[in-house]
This record gives sequence, structure tokens and C-alpha cells, in this order.
Amino acid sequence: MAGKRNSRQDAIREIVRSQAVRTQRELVERLEKLGYQCTQATISRDIMDMGLRKLPEGIYVLSEDLHLQRMFSEFVTSVERANNLVVVKSLPGTAPGVAAAVDAAALPEVVGSVAGNDTMLVVSQNDETATTLVNLFNTVRASREER
Repeated sequence: MAGKRNSRQDAIREIVRSQAVRTQRELVERLEKLGYQCTQATISRDIMDMGLRKLPEGIYVLSEDLHLQRMFSEFVTSVERANNLVVVKSLPGTAPGVAAAVDAAALPEVVGSVAGNDTMLVVSQNDETATTLVNLFNTVRASREER
């Protein structure tokens, strides 16, 4: 039973990090597409157990990613991929803080990061994980564009 829950919560983590999820029903539907059969009540318990937060913008975010989301939505101006590298442009003087937020999130796709004044370079294992990071970074910064 705990194995199913852990697997489902890992899937929730992946969904919330890669897509803008606004309702529990959306989360149930996305989990069903991945083969998880669960009720909204189960998802509600998972949300509480995992400490998911709903931002004022209406999207769910993992509590450990909250700082990452705030930094990206406030300071990041662009995200681009070059092979296995992700180049993150930010407002002047903010790249070190953005890099610290990426490091603190302990994303499995990140091998390391280097920050200058307004640019951060994130190294991932390969092109595929770099694409995953670009999608994640653009999702977490999306709330700035929706304001």
C-alpha cells in the first residue's frame, strides 16, 4: 500500500513540476492518464501529506519548489536550451539568487549550476533532461506572465 502511495506521490511531484495544475480534478485526470486510479479524496490527502501549496495565481507548487517558483516568476526573463545546457537570463544582480533556488530544489535533472550577474548556466545529464528543465523553469515562471 505504501509503495502505491509513494509511486503516486512521485507522479504527482512530476506532474506539478512539469505542468500548471489548478484543481484537484485536473490532477486526478492527469494521474489517470498515467495509469493511476484514484479518487479526489485520495489526491486531497496526498496534497496535504506532500505539503503542496496553491499559489495566489491558482497553481499548485511543491513546498520545496516554492522559493524556486518565486525566484523564477519575479526575476527570470528567459530560458533557453543548448544541448544539455540550460541558459537562464535574469534581471541584473539576481542570477546568484536564482541559482541558489535551483540548487536548493535538488532537482534530479541538475548536475550543477554556475551564476554570473544576470545569467545562470545549468548543466544537466543530457539533451532530454535539459528539455525537462526548460519546461519546468518555464512552468514555474509562467505565473509572472499571467499577472
